[in-house]
Amino acid sequence: FSLKTRNFKVACFKKGPDYIDAGWLTSIAGRPCRNLDLFILNENQNLFIFFLGVKDGADVALIEGNRGLYDGVDWQGSCSSAQLARLLKSPIIFVLDCTKATRSMAALLKGFVEFEKDVNIAGVILNNIARPRHENIIRTTIENYVGIKVLGSIPKLKHLPNERHLGLITSCEFNFKFLPILKETFEKNVDIDTILEIAQNVEPLSIPDLYLTEEKNLYKGLKIAVFFDKAFQFYYPENLEILQQLGAELVYVNALQDRTLPEVDGIYLGGGFPEVYAEALAENGSLRKDVYIAGEEGIPIFAECGGLMYLGKEIFWRDKSYPMVGLLPIRFVVEPRPQGHGYVVARCIKANPYFPEGEIIKGHEFHYSRPEILDFKPGMKFVFKLEKGTGFGGGKDGLQYKKIFASYTHIHFLAIPYFAKNFLKEAKDFEGIKFNKKKEVAYV
Repeated sequence: FSLKTRNFKVACFKKGPDYIDAGWLTSIAGRPCRNLDLFILNENQNLFIFFLGVKDGADVALIEGNRGLYDGVDWQGSCSSAQLARLLKSPIIFVLDCTKATRSMAALLKGFVEFEKDVNIAGVILNNIARPRHENIIRTTIENYVGIKVLGSIPKLKHLPNERHLGLITSCEFNFKFLPILKETFEKNVDIDTILEIAQNVEPLSIPDLYLTEEKNLYKGLKIAVFFDKAFQFYYPENLEILQQLGAELVYVNALQDRTLPEVDGIYLGGGFPEVYAEALAENGSLRKDVYIAGEEGIPIFAECGGLMYLGKEIFWRDKSYPMVGLLPIRFVVEPRPQGHGYVVARCIKANPYFPEGEIIKGHEFHYSRPEILDFKPGMKFVFKLEKGTGFGGGKDGLQYKKIFASYTHIHFLAIPYFAKNFLKEAKDFEGIKFNKKKEVAYV
């Protein structure tokens, strides 16, 4: 925010599969924050996504890491923030939580500096500083024992966004009144000019010759409904861009406000917080009915996590049940603890319109809901066997019914280049079929 007010064009990136932090960075920077992920995407794909983020005149790139610098999927630190920094030849600004500690912070930082010497820790910012004496002891100890430049210190702050299950409250649910206060605090306490000098002192990158898709406008004229609102907002930017480059027009739907489903050829239901807005979703019965009828008549629907829950029979949360679309005979019970969290490796084991049998799919999941399958409709089946992850439990995920594919697993279309084309192919086959919204169905 400070750089933006200096008229810098800031390209933001989030390491790992995190939609919430990426949403905040998108809202503040005014341009899409893109996720970089060495588990779901290969190195060339990550370099290409970095290029997509900076190619239109960005002045500086800001990459937010996740977890500890060296934390990865194994003891060797595979897919860690440090590995990503090496790939991008990026200097690292280390942020130290200094709560109730002084000299030990220098020992901790020295350990990080020595642990893998081929990463460039170029500076450190001290966070959660209690008072000037607290800062002075840590700063002096680091400068004498570690030799890393202290770029500033941030005092303990109030008025920051609240947290709930899954993490921070999303950017579209919280006001931005705290930003000027945070900006003033940052500019008063951090050496921004030196950070910019560090950012300028980087090696050039070789970007692979890749494309979001090589088949432009293959499905021109198709319309895909994308549910985007406070309840559903978890989408990788590239997923939407790939659909657009293939020719699809994205028609955004607000599940809380729009009373009818527009005339479309397919539906994309991303993740989010349907449980938080379950009452409002339930009250919008006319839209739920439209989605139900469209699904029963064969419209392609791709639903991830929160979108999966919306297609179910009901959501049970905080001792109340809320009716949902009802295409899938599943009751989703939201528990106080995560029911699935982390990376997913799935093998496609059954024929379906979207994934070839035998294909390995990598993605991620993070959900507090637990599915209770009430019944199986004819033709309903699980097409994923999980080699890693939780999904529906019992090693199952990826539920198919008619042309609906719904899963707890979030996927990245760039990592699975055939999926968007297969989805739009089904939408093309459905094109022109006008489902009757006034069709008489038993629906509550």
